[in-house]
Amino acid sequence: MSSGIENERPTLQVQRIRQKFGKGKAAKEVLAGLTFSVADGEFVSIIGPSGSGKTTLFQVIGGLERPSEGEVWIGGKETTGQRGHISYMPQQSSLLPWETVAGNIELSLSISGIDRKEAKSSTQEWLERIGLQEYADAYPHVLSGGMQQRVSFLRALLAPQQLMLLDEPFGALDALTRLHMQQWLMSIWEQNRRSVLLVTHSIEEALILSDRIIVMSASPAVVLDEFIIPFERPRREEIWNDPRFNELKQHIYRLLQNSAEE
Repeated sequence: MSSGIENERPTLQVQRIRQKFGKGKAAKEVLAGLTFSVADGEFVSIIGPSGSGKTTLFQVIGGLERPSEGEVWIGGKETTGQRGHISYMPQQSSLLPWETVAGNIELSLSISGIDRKEAKSSTQEWLERIGLQEYADAYPHVLSGGMQQRVSFLRALLAPQQLMLLDEPFGALDALTRLHMQQWLMSIWEQNRRSVLLVTHSIEEALILSDRIIVMSASPAVVLDEFIIPFERPRREEIWNDPRFNELKQHIYRLLQNSAEE
Protein backbone atom coordinates (compact mmCIF):
# COMPACT_ATOMS: atom_id res chain seq x y z
CA MET A 1 0.00 0.00 0.00
CA SER A 2 3.00 2.27 -0.20
CA SER A 3 2.10 5.37 -2.16
CA GLY A 4 5.20 5.56 -4.31
CA ILE A 5 4.19 9.10 -5.17
CA GLU A 6 6.60 12.02 -5.24
CA ASN A 7 4.92 15.28 -4.29
CA GLU A 8 5.19 17.85 -7.08
CA ARG A 9 4.99 20.86 -4.75
CA PRO A 10 6.46 19.87 -1.40
CA THR A 11 6.07 22.35 1.42
CA LEU A 12 8.29 20.10 3.56
CA GLN A 13 11.13 17.82 2.54
CA VAL A 14 12.86 15.69 5.17
CA GLN A 15 15.97 14.20 3.59
CA ARG A 16 17.98 11.35 5.14
CA ILE A 17 17.60 12.66 8.71
CA ARG A 18 19.67 10.88 11.31
CA GLN A 19 19.84 11.92 14.93
CA LYS A 20 22.18 10.53 17.55
CA PHE A 21 22.56 11.54 21.18
CA GLY A 22 25.75 10.96 23.11
CA LYS A 23 29.21 9.98 21.89
CA GLY A 24 31.18 6.85 21.28
CA LYS A 25 29.80 3.56 22.57
CA ALA A 26 27.22 5.42 24.63
CA ALA A 27 25.70 7.09 21.55
CA LYS A 28 22.07 6.29 20.90
CA GLU A 29 20.59 6.65 17.42
CA VAL A 30 16.97 7.83 17.53
CA LEU A 31 16.29 8.63 13.87
CA ALA A 32 17.92 6.32 11.32
CA GLY A 33 17.73 8.10 7.97
CA LEU A 34 14.16 9.40 7.54
CA THR A 35 13.09 10.71 4.15
CA PHE A 36 9.57 11.94 3.35
CA SER A 37 7.71 15.04 2.18
CA VAL A 38 4.49 16.97 2.70
CA ALA A 39 2.92 18.54 -0.38
CA ASP A 40 1.35 21.97 -0.59
CA GLY A 41 -2.04 21.76 1.14
CA GLU A 42 -1.57 18.13 2.18
CA PHE A 43 -2.54 16.71 5.58
CA VAL A 44 -0.04 14.02 6.60
CA SER A 45 -0.02 12.02 9.84
CA ILE A 46 2.90 10.23 11.43
CA ILE A 47 2.23 7.16 13.57
CA GLY A 48 4.86 5.21 15.46
CA PRO A 49 5.38 3.26 18.66
CA SER A 50 5.99 5.17 21.88
CA GLY A 51 9.62 6.27 22.06
CA SER A 52 10.12 6.04 18.30
CA GLY A 53 11.51 9.57 18.01
CA LYS A 54 8.45 11.48 16.81
CA THR A 55 9.11 14.35 19.22
CA THR A 56 12.76 14.47 18.19
CA LEU A 57 11.68 14.59 14.55
CA PHE A 58 9.42 17.59 15.26
CA GLN A 59 12.29 19.33 17.05
CA VAL A 60 14.52 18.78 14.03
CA ILE A 61 11.89 20.05 11.57
CA GLY A 62 11.21 23.08 13.78
CA GLY A 63 14.90 23.92 14.04
CA LEU A 64 15.18 23.28 17.78
CA GLU A 65 17.63 20.44 17.14
CA ARG A 66 20.23 20.16 14.40
CA PRO A 67 20.32 16.61 13.01
CA SER A 68 23.46 14.51 13.06
CA GLU A 69 22.98 14.01 9.32
CA GLY A 70 20.50 15.08 6.65
CA GLU A 71 18.59 18.19 5.64
CA VAL A 72 15.23 19.85 6.19
CA TRP A 73 13.71 21.95 3.40
CA ILE A 74 10.61 24.10 3.89
CA GLY A 75 9.05 26.10 1.07
CA GLY A 76 11.89 25.23 -1.28
CA LYS A 77 14.63 26.55 1.05
CA GLU A 78 16.97 24.62 3.27
CA THR A 79 16.03 25.38 6.88
CA THR A 80 18.08 22.78 8.76
CA GLY A 81 18.68 24.05 12.30
CA GLN A 82 16.71 27.26 11.68
CA ARG A 83 13.72 28.35 13.73
CA GLY A 84 10.69 30.36 12.69
CA HIS A 85 9.65 28.36 9.62
CA ILE A 86 6.75 26.41 11.12
CA SER A 87 3.65 27.06 13.22
CA TYR A 88 3.18 24.64 16.07
CA MET A 89 0.30 23.28 18.12
CA PRO A 90 1.45 21.33 21.20
CA GLN A 91 -0.26 18.59 23.20
CA GLN A 92 -1.43 21.15 25.75
CA SER A 93 -2.92 24.49 24.69
CA SER A 94 -0.05 26.50 26.29
CA LEU A 95 -2.19 29.64 26.38
CA LEU A 96 -0.83 32.51 28.47
CA PRO A 97 -3.08 32.70 31.55
CA TRP A 98 -2.61 36.46 31.96
CA GLU A 99 -3.76 37.20 28.40
CA THR A 100 -7.34 37.06 27.17
CA VAL A 101 -8.35 34.62 24.44
CA ALA A 102 -8.07 37.37 21.82
CA GLY A 103 -4.86 38.62 23.40
CA ASN A 104 -3.23 35.19 23.16
CA ILE A 105 -3.92 35.00 19.44
CA GLU A 106 -3.00 38.62 18.69
CA LEU A 107 0.28 38.34 20.60
CA SER A 108 1.24 35.17 18.74
CA LEU A 109 0.54 36.79 15.38
CA SER A 110 2.45 39.95 16.31
CA ILE A 111 5.48 37.86 17.30
CA SER A 112 5.22 36.15 13.90
CA GLY A 113 5.64 39.56 12.25
CA ILE A 114 2.02 40.36 11.43
CA ASP A 115 0.96 43.99 11.82
CA ARG A 116 -0.94 44.54 15.08
CA LYS A 117 -3.98 46.03 13.35
CA GLU A 118 -4.14 43.09 10.94
CA ALA A 119 -3.61 40.63 13.81
CA LYS A 120 -6.51 42.16 15.75
CA SER A 121 -8.80 42.09 12.70
CA SER A 122 -7.95 38.47 11.82
CA THR A 123 -8.43 37.39 15.42
CA GLN A 124 -11.90 38.93 15.66
CA GLU A 125 -12.97 37.50 12.29
CA TRP A 126 -11.84 33.95 13.10
CA LEU A 127 -13.19 33.90 16.65
CA GLU A 128 -16.58 34.64 15.10
CA ARG A 129 -16.10 31.89 12.50
CA ILE A 130 -15.35 29.27 15.15
CA GLY A 131 -18.11 30.45 17.48
CA LEU A 132 -15.90 31.76 20.29
CA GLN A 133 -16.42 35.51 19.82
CA GLU A 134 -18.22 35.76 23.17
CA TYR A 135 -15.03 34.51 24.87
CA ALA A 136 -12.70 37.03 23.20
CA ASP A 137 -12.21 38.99 26.43
CA ALA A 138 -12.27 35.95 28.70
CA TYR A 139 -9.18 34.35 30.22
CA PRO A 140 -8.13 30.78 29.33
CA HIS A 141 -9.01 29.26 32.71
CA VAL A 142 -12.75 29.72 32.08
CA LEU A 143 -12.61 27.67 28.86
CA SER A 144 -13.10 23.91 28.62
CA GLY A 145 -10.21 21.76 27.40
CA GLY A 146 -11.79 21.52 23.95
CA MET A 147 -12.25 25.29 23.73
CA GLN A 148 -8.65 25.89 24.77
CA GLN A 149 -7.47 23.55 22.02
CA ARG A 150 -9.63 25.40 19.49
CA VAL A 151 -7.92 28.64 20.43
CA SER A 152 -4.52 26.94 20.27
CA PHE A 153 -5.27 25.56 16.80
CA LEU A 154 -6.54 28.94 15.60
CA ARG A 155 -3.35 30.56 16.86
CA ALA A 156 -1.29 28.12 14.78
CA LEU A 157 -3.62 28.38 11.77
CA LEU A 158 -3.36 32.17 11.53
CA ALA A 159 0.44 32.24 11.80
CA PRO A 160 2.08 33.10 8.45
CA GLN A 161 4.22 29.98 8.12
CA GLN A 162 3.34 27.52 5.35
CA LEU A 163 3.67 24.41 7.50
CA MET A 164 1.74 23.47 10.65
CA LEU A 165 3.06 20.83 13.06
CA LEU A 166 0.38 19.33 15.32
CA ASP A 167 1.82 17.32 18.21
CA GLU A 168 -0.85 14.91 19.53
CA PRO A 169 -3.19 17.91 19.99
CA PHE A 170 -6.23 15.99 21.24
CA GLY A 171 -4.51 13.32 23.33
CA ALA A 172 -5.57 14.80 26.68
CA LEU A 173 -9.26 15.08 25.76
CA ASP A 174 -11.99 12.56 26.56
CA ALA A 175 -13.18 10.33 23.71
CA LEU A 176 -16.33 12.27 22.82
CA THR A 177 -14.64 15.69 22.97
CA ARG A 178 -11.78 14.30 20.90
CA LEU A 179 -14.20 13.12 18.21
CA HIS A 180 -15.92 16.52 18.14
CA MET A 181 -12.53 18.25 17.90
CA GLN A 182 -11.49 16.04 15.00
CA GLN A 183 -14.67 16.97 13.13
CA TRP A 184 -14.20 20.63 13.98
CA LEU A 185 -10.55 20.59 12.91
CA MET A 186 -11.49 19.11 9.56
CA SER A 187 -14.19 21.73 8.94
CA ILE A 188 -11.76 24.58 9.68
CA TRP A 189 -8.87 23.01 7.76
CA GLU A 190 -11.08 22.54 4.69
CA GLN A 191 -11.52 26.33 4.57
CA ASN A 192 -7.77 26.96 4.67
CA ARG A 193 -5.90 23.87 3.38
CA ARG A 194 -2.58 24.59 5.04
CA SER A 195 0.15 21.96 4.85
CA VAL A 196 -0.12 19.91 8.05
CA LEU A 197 2.09 17.29 9.69
CA LEU A 198 0.32 15.59 12.61
CA VAL A 199 1.81 13.24 15.19
CA THR A 200 -0.78 10.94 16.75
CA HIS A 201 -0.95 7.58 18.51
CA SER A 202 -4.50 7.03 17.26
CA ILE A 203 -4.78 5.09 14.01
CA GLU A 204 -8.47 6.05 13.75
CA GLU A 205 -7.65 9.73 14.13
CA ALA A 206 -5.02 9.53 11.40
CA LEU A 207 -7.45 7.75 9.06
CA ILE A 208 -10.17 10.35 9.67
CA LEU A 209 -7.96 13.41 9.25
CA SER A 210 -5.23 12.54 6.78
CA ASP A 211 -4.54 12.49 3.07
CA ARG A 212 -1.56 10.23 3.77
CA ILE A 213 -0.18 8.31 6.75
CA ILE A 214 3.52 7.65 7.39
CA VAL A 215 4.24 4.71 9.70
CA MET A 216 7.51 4.88 11.64
CA SER A 217 9.31 1.96 13.24
CA ALA A 218 10.50 1.72 16.81
CA SER A 219 13.71 3.59 17.59
CA PRO A 220 16.05 3.93 15.76
CA ALA A 221 13.21 5.07 13.51
CA VAL A 222 12.84 4.43 9.80
CA VAL A 223 9.79 4.79 7.57
CA LEU A 224 8.06 1.40 7.46
CA ASP A 225 5.38 2.32 4.93
CA GLU A 226 3.16 5.11 3.62
CA PHE A 227 -0.56 4.91 2.92
CA ILE A 228 -2.70 7.14 0.73
CA ILE A 229 -6.11 7.47 2.39
CA PRO A 230 -8.83 6.67 -0.16
CA PHE A 231 -11.77 8.49 1.45
CA GLU A 232 -13.20 11.58 -0.20
CA ARG A 233 -13.35 14.97 1.47
CA PRO A 234 -15.23 16.23 3.31
CA ARG A 235 -15.04 13.10 5.44
CA ARG A 236 -18.34 11.52 6.48
CA GLU A 237 -19.14 9.52 9.59
CA GLU A 238 -19.96 6.60 7.29
CA ILE A 239 -16.24 5.89 6.81
CA TRP A 240 -16.28 4.10 10.18
CA ASN A 241 -18.40 1.42 8.47
CA ASP A 242 -16.31 1.29 5.31
CA PRO A 243 -14.46 -2.07 5.02
CA ARG A 244 -11.40 -0.18 3.75
CA PHE A 245 -11.26 1.77 7.02
CA ASN A 246 -10.93 -1.38 9.10
CA GLU A 247 -8.55 -2.99 6.62
CA LEU A 248 -6.20 -0.02 6.80
CA LYS A 249 -6.54 0.17 10.56
CA GLN A 250 -5.60 -3.50 11.00
CA HIS A 251 -2.74 -3.28 8.51
CA ILE A 252 -1.19 -0.27 10.28
CA TYR A 253 -1.74 -1.89 13.68
CA ARG A 254 0.14 -5.02 12.59
CA LEU A 255 3.02 -2.91 11.27
CA LEU A 256 3.31 -1.12 14.61
CA GLN A 257 2.99 -4.33 16.60
CA ASN A 258 5.64 -6.12 14.57
CA SER A 259 7.98 -3.14 14.85
CA ALA A 260 7.57 -2.97 18.63
CA GLU A 261 8.33 -6.69 18.96
CA GLU A 262 11.53 -6.62 16.93
